[in-house]
Amino acid sequence: AGTVGRVRRDPMAMLPFCGYNMGHYFRHWIEMRRLITHLPRIFHVNWFRKSPDGKFLWPGFGQNMRVLEWIFKRCAGSIAGHEKQIGWVPHFEDFNTTGLDTFTRADFDAAMAFNPDEWREEIISQGELYLNLYDHIPKELIFQRELLAGRL
Repeated sequence: AGTVGRVRRDPMAMLPFCGYNMGHYFRHWIEMRRLITHLPRIFHVNWFRKSPDGKFLWPGFGQNMRVLEWIFKRCAGSIAGHEKQIGWVPHFEDFNTTGLDTFTRADFDAAMAFNPDEWREEIISQGELYLNLYDHIPKELIFQRELLAGRL
């Protein structure tokens, strides 16, 4: 449990269940990449992004398959994306909006918008986790975080 409305820096909500230090857990997966022929691709989705009037931008849980469809096509190489400082994002034309009459191009653009100030706040808030894992956090994670900060 935690404070209502406060983002908890807890990767995959595992801290209460992990039987060892999360820094060691991260190290394990970084070392696994040497043993895996085809590394998994990682995608970030913010289902909870809100409009200026406080409404969720994404039309709802029942529409999540549309995001997964884009991810599958992206992994298969059948569609592209455009690169932003945080990674690759969909083109509106490649995103299945069939039947989403209330989800407009403007809604899509707002959901996909990149705001450097929001990401700076995100990096700062990650500091809590990094401090908690300081003695064990893999240097690769620190390096990637610094690279992200540099792209902002």
